[in-house]
Amino acid sequence: MDIGAVYRRPLEELLVEAWSIRRVHFPPVLKLAAPGARRYEIEGFRNNPDRFVAISLTGRACILRCEHCQGQLLESMYPAPTPQVLRDVADELVARGCQGVLLSGGADRQGRVPLDGHLEAIADLKSRGLKVIVHTGLVDKAMAWGLKTAGVDQVLVDVIGDEETIRRVYHLDKKPQDYAATLAVLKEAGLAIAPHVVVGLHFGRIRGELAALEMITATELEVIILVVLNPLPGTPMAHFPVPSAEAVSRLAAVARILNPERQISLGCARPPGPTKARMERLTITAGINTLAYLSETSIDYARSLSLKVEWAEMCCSLL
Repeated sequence: MDIGAVYRRPLEELLVEAWSIRRVHFPPVLKLAAPGARRYEIEGFRNNPDRFVAISLTGRACILRCEHCQGQLLESMYPAPTPQVLRDVADELVARGCQGVLLSGGADRQGRVPLDGHLEAIADLKSRGLKVIVHTGLVDKAMAWGLKTAGVDQVLVDVIGDEETIRRVYHLDKKPQDYAATLAVLKEAGLAIAPHVVVGLHFGRIRGELAALEMITATELEVIILVVLNPLPGTPMAHFPVPSAEAVSRLAAVARILNPERQISLGCARPPGPTKARMERLTITAGINTLAYLSETSIDYARSLSLKVEWAEMCCSLL
């Protein structure tokens, strides 16, 4: 299928086909993710901030200082820069009723989150009964098998389809093929993979997202996560425009048409503001299965489409 030709079709036509595909292949259920990284209360549902938490294995440190983040996303995570601190944090969280963690951190000059020294500690977290998902960055075969041996439940990888975006935004001397290679070694190791496509990553423009979707589709993974550029104050992208609701829903519809039987999610990373609810409604119509932190008006819209909503206090990739 020519992904470019699909992408260029009228949006309304794409949405109609995508919604039809979703109805054929999935039950009428919309799963709503509300992990503890953000407080969320709606319709009598309130998440527990200790149930599913994010931990940075580099603390606040990040060498790359990517244009859209500059390390700010690490500031809200539990810092665990050594394996022993990771174990101690896990003990504290389990005592408070934690059921799962996202392990992340700042990447090095090769685009890798430094996981090497933490693999035994990660296995210890699994032995405590925690679900463990890991945001890895790029990985080689040895790390993929190390994560498999540690027993991680899922690996999260940002997939970038444009070389200039990799260089200008992530400050890496890498190519899209390096991300395809990471997906391949993770799949070879038998790991569950949740690839992320950051819509608008190239300074708010759509560039490379279709190539990323092609790589993911070719790898035949079980889930696809779409997130949206959210310019953070104080970063070089702070004043760049965010992708429109129509642009995001167009990509969601293309993802659904290319992947009729795979779970597709709109993740928690997306901009607030007046377009938030419209983006949610349009992506629901585009046939996605899961959204994070859905607004109340969008819940009403989902129900108007005869979708049953179900909440869970974990990352959307796990639903």
